[in-house]
Amino acid sequence: MSQLIPEPAGRQFRTLGWGVPVLNWIWLALILSSLVFAAYTGRMTDVTQGLFEGTKDAIQLVIGLVGGMMFMLGLVRIAFDGGLRDWIARGLAPVLTKLFPDVPPDHPAMGAIVMNMASNMLGLGNAATPFGLKAMSELSKLNRHSPVASDAMVLFLAINTSAITILPPSGTIMVRLAAGSTAADAIWIPTLIATTCSTLAAVGVFYLLRRLPVFRPVPGLVGSPPPDEVEALPDDSAGETPERLPMEWWRATLVGGIVLALVVFFFRDGWQLTQERGGLQGVLDLVQSWAFPSLIAGLLLIGVAGRVSVYESMIAGAKEGLEVAVRIVPYLVAIIAAVKMLRVSGLLDMLISSVAPITAAVGVPAEVLPMALLRPLSGSGAFGVMSETLQASGPDSFVGMLASTLQGSTETTFYVLALYYGAARVTATRHTLAACLTGDLAGFVGAVAACHLFFG
Repeated sequence: MSQLIPEPAGRQFRTLGWGVPVLNWIWLALILSSLVFAAYTGRMTDVTQGLFEGTKDAIQLVIGLVGGMMFMLGLVRIAFDGGLRDWIARGLAPVLTKLFPDVPPDHPAMGAIVMNMASNMLGLGNAATPFGLKAMSELSKLNRHSPVASDAMVLFLAINTSAITILPPSGTIMVRLAAGSTAADAIWIPTLIATTCSTLAAVGVFYLLRRLPVFRPVPGLVGSPPPDEVEALPDDSAGETPERLPMEWWRATLVGGIVLALVVFFFRDGWQLTQERGGLQGVLDLVQSWAFPSLIAGLLLIGVAGRVSVYESMIAGAKEGLEVAVRIVPYLVAIIAAVKMLRVSGLLDMLISSVAPITAAVGVPAEVLPMALLRPLSGSGAFGVMSETLQASGPDSFVGMLASTLQGSTETTFYVLALYYGAARVTATRHTLAACLTGDLAGFVGAVAACHLFFG
């Protein structure tokens, strides 16, 4: 869900350390190049029409998006209140103590790191950001080389920008539904594969580069105090897991009975599909058909098991979904209109046809390149490009599947680095950017490979 949250005004799409509003220039270039090329080819009327069609498409997209976003965020809120994030946090804690040996297990930084990663794994970008800011604030207190990034900071951001998301990218799925997809949730497992590749690559590059002389921190620098806005976060923002009472017998019976019935029917369908369509194809079809309904059942049962008033939690989460949908309207209108103008001018088709032979040789449709290049710079910008790509190529085409998978394969790298390092007042980021961009590249490769496996 974090892919739907617009970047705060004033920090939009600025690359770390450059001070250049990257997307501002990209958006301006889209508009002006469309006009110039349309004037050259005699398509000025088409560009004007494309502008108004793009704005209309953006509004229609949001209308189709609202209901699904409200429902899915409501389900996630039910599981959140039922303790799902606490379970993930407890599972992550032993692993993170090994990944971050310089951070004491009982230090507030470790608690914030655990909760940030648990929130990211659930796709709760709004919940993850305060924990991330708190983590960077606490890590800056442990940093002996400030304003140079510590190993813990570099690794934390490498994982943060490439975080494995175990829940499906609901925003992308709802856009696919609005675009007329008959298999909107089919991109869940490919997205999970892509984010796994991204995280493994980012962490691997962190360990590979951290001891190189060029990336070693300079000793003897005096630490800088954390910024006021981070210190303003409450010290208990990492939170302690509340004690939960055991389930009553009837809750345990209800949950256990439903789970048992679903398992039995799952294996029944699996047997039938493997007999009808063969081993691997049958398994792939089974996963695609069962993944999303099983997720809905699982989120609800977590709420039931956690004594949650599921309807009230659903309404609270749905309100958040409505707020998110309203917030992204200006971003989608700006991007979709610009891309639509570029497409109807003929310039985008010319650029795609010129690189298509090269990208096709490695199994990458040229139509997804704008999406792949924009994703590290702007989540909302890439979201708009993905939406326009689905409308142009079809949501269930290979191009549509790949564009949808790429949207959830990584985070908005430059924005995350600027936000978190800016909050901690770190100016020397060492090999953070190399690790994060490698994760982005690995996510792209993983998305392409997974889409070829499932849809090729």
